[in-house]
Amino acid sequence: MISREQRTPFSEWWWTVDRLLLAAIVVLMLGGVILSLAASPPVATRIGLDSFHFFNRHVMFLLPSFIVLIGVSFLSPRQIRRSALVVFAVSVALIMATLLFGPEVKGSRRWITILGINIQASESAKPAFVVLAAWLFSESARRPEMPATSMAVGILLLLVTLLVMEPDFGQTMLILMSWGALFFIAGMRIVWVLGLAGVAAAGLFAAYLFVPHVAGRIKRFMNPASGDTYQVDTAMEAFSNGGWLGLGPGEGIAKRSLPDSHTDFVFAVGAEEFGIVLCLGILALYAFIVLRTLSRAYASEDLFARFAAAGLAILFGVQAAINMAVNLQLLPAKGMTLPFISYGGSSMVSLAYGVGMMLALTRHRPQIEVESASRASATPGYA
Repeated sequence: MISREQRTPFSEWWWTVDRLLLAAIVVLMLGGVILSLAASPPVATRIGLDSFHFFNRHVMFLLPSFIVLIGVSFLSPRQIRRSALVVFAVSVALIMATLLFGPEVKGSRRWITILGINIQASESAKPAFVVLAAWLFSESARRPEMPATSMAVGILLLLVTLLVMEPDFGQTMLILMSWGALFFIAGMRIVWVLGLAGVAAAGLFAAYLFVPHVAGRIKRFMNPASGDTYQVDTAMEAFSNGGWLGLGPGEGIAKRSLPDSHTDFVFAVGAEEFGIVLCLGILALYAFIVLRTLSRAYASEDLFARFAAAGLAILFGVQAAINMAVNLQLLPAKGMTLPFISYGGSSMVSLAYGVGMMLALTRHRPQIEVESASRASATPGYA
């Protein structure tokens, strides 16, 4: 047992971190291991790799991700702000390098290889961007004379421009939704929120008119007979085949033909083998993580911690909701991973970084520490 009287960094972390939230995240990670074992072997076999290639890599990525998650959860709010600034700057530089030197795959440049490792820099940019935007909105509330809101708009335009140039409209919409939610939480006028929503809708319509890839996906979603809808149709069949309790581990049929069964459509594979009951359990886990974080954020007296934790929870929850909605044919296909369940190294490590910051920002801190952090934020400077 860990005594409250022991004043070590680990004991202080243990008695201040939200252990229920941490437990839910660990359960979600373990569920990802099980579903990766169920979904990935057929994909690896089809492309001539060892049957457990993707499963082994999933577990390999999970270990550093868990270390990142726990390590980041030890950070103070000031350290979180500084780390987010560094991660965002590095991510933007990597996205620019990707646009210049990354290979083009299906009309997009989203990956760059460094030291033999494929990196999708847009993944790490997301949580860092949310934290920076939250800090700017909190500074705007504390010091109205500071042009913090204009700076928040500036970094939004920078990141969105780079994502559109890749192009990656799924991540762009996720960023816009998270930023808009933060904008609303920060107490901005509803007319501005509605105006930004209108601008986003106009941007989506422009993408439909001028980007064939986006137009094709929307047309197939609106009229399945207009193009190839094999993956989403197969995913829906998986839900139908699984029923409430599923066909049993390893008995799924859809994963034998779904090209992205280990990434975008792992939720459908889980539904076929383990049933709708498992899907509802996964949904409940995501809902618990998001709602628990939002409730802890609401109770925080530090504006930055409140905004940042809420923004990260919204980012996490919306990403999960988009993936599950695509599997259920409620949204056009977007190539969005299911947090901690889908295969993907960049996604998993970046999610661990974001969730680690959620844990750090929702820790119980003495009132004197909160007041000290507020005074530090109010002093001139950008720490």
